[in-house]
Amino acid sequence: MAEPAPKSSSSDRNVENAVIDYVSRLSDEHKMLVALKAQLYGGSWEPMLDDLRNRLAGKPYIFKLVHRIQDDIGRIEEMRRFEAEHKVDLADHVELT
Repeated sequence: MAEPAPKSSSSDRNVENAVIDYVSRLSDEHKMLVALKAQLYGGSWEPMLDDLRNRLAGKPYIFKLVHRIQDDIGRIEEMRRFEAEHKVDLADHVELT
């Protein structure tokens, strides 16, 4: 006889609900950054932030965002904090195009 599936803890449900709520409020700009993190930077925010900061400083960079560099840095830092706080990768929850 198969064992019943373990019940999710209240903490797990709270994290899941927080992620669903957070992802539902992400702008298209946020979602683009999540997709780029997953597809171009191996799932890490640090190389993307380095590219953006290098571009601002006139240093060599890889990622060529045309506009909103400071805004994108802020978006990335916000999403990185959320991921760390909830121990999730937003790329697992955002539909990547």
